[in-house]
Amino acid sequence: MTPTSTDITPSCIEMIERLISFDTTSHRENIQLIHFAADILDGLGAKTRLTWDDARRKANLFATLGPAERPGIVLSGHTDVVPVEGQQWNSDPFHMTPRAGRLFGRGTADMKSFLAICLALAPEFAARPLSLPIHFAFSYDEEIGCIGVRRLIDDLSALPVRPKLCIVGEPTEMQVIIGHKGKKNVRCQVHGKECHSALNDRGVNAVEIGAELVSFLRNLQKRIRRDGPFDPGYDPPYSTIHTGVIHGGTALNIVPAECSFEFEIRNLPRHDLEDMMSEIRGFAQDIVPEMLAVDGASGIMFDEYNTTAGLDTGEDDEAAVLARHLTGANALPGRVSFTTEAGLFHSAGIPTVVCGPGSIAQAHKPDEFIDLSQVALGEAFIRRLLDHMTAR
Repeated sequence: MTPTSTDITPSCIEMIERLISFDTTSHRENIQLIHFAADILDGLGAKTRLTWDDARRKANLFATLGPAERPGIVLSGHTDVVPVEGQQWNSDPFHMTPRAGRLFGRGTADMKSFLAICLALAPEFAARPLSLPIHFAFSYDEEIGCIGVRRLIDDLSALPVRPKLCIVGEPTEMQVIIGHKGKKNVRCQVHGKECHSALNDRGVNAVEIGAELVSFLRNLQKRIRRDGPFDPGYDPPYSTIHTGVIHGGTALNIVPAECSFEFEIRNLPRHDLEDMMSEIRGFAQDIVPEMLAVDGASGIMFDEYNTTAGLDTGEDDEAAVLARHLTGANALPGRVSFTTEAGLFHSAGIPTVVCGPGSIAQAHKPDEFIDLSQVALGEAFIRRLLDHMTAR
């Protein structure tokens, strides 16, 4: 029988309301939420660990219930949310508002409802004789590049036994996801030579060279869209390249000395990022001699400031098989174009899938919401996991 909103434990709704009340927008601290979660899990006898950012303003929480000497299951999710500034909300984004079978608030879909279900049901995990441990992994700064979880994963080397698999609870409408695209963020800085525009042959126009590079990226995207590689499991079924920010110039009558722009590549897991970057760097290198002929200090620099691995879990992998069983559905696993920390766990040798309540279509929008039916499905999933981990 498919769970309905009447099957939701009240403590799950209460926990969603509590987590939404923490303003953990990525440019703010998440410490209050982390301490709140850690206090709950500490009180249940969990072994908890915190890993911090350099300023000690943000932290990851890794907590374990059950026999730590055995390989267990990780439930992973991020605590940060995207900004609400400039968005038109019909209710307070940091106060959960129930309305017409939905819960509204920043993070209801992405992805505090999953974290809340985990915390609300943690007492039941603590009360049962677990045959293997359950790990709760709550991270910071996922929304700006899966920053915090990298330190959490590095810290797993301190565990007596590494986890056997991981479930990331990003909103997938409870569909099991075995693949997602990787992502690379790149900042390009073009340094030219400034001069009066009437004497532009004596300058190196950084904006025009930046425009050449952006045009190359656009043409590279056109070629990939036409020639692939393709994977029909993704929408769109090819890797994407996108220039999102550009700056340059000071006045129309001055040849600009500086131009910077940022672009991202979202690659199919089996489309090598380095192959694309090598082609981009090669095009830039062909431009540089022309620049140097005018000014020896000019040049082009690339700062690849964030790279997140894609996910490519096999359909028959234990993590995928278990997650499909826990959903109670027969749907085949899917793939998505957005990026999560799942690829990082998987790259660290921990087989991982993505499966969580809510729809990514509601994420990052004003009046973000989750349907109560999704909360019910999420709770049923975690309860089936509890039964699986206590089965004899």
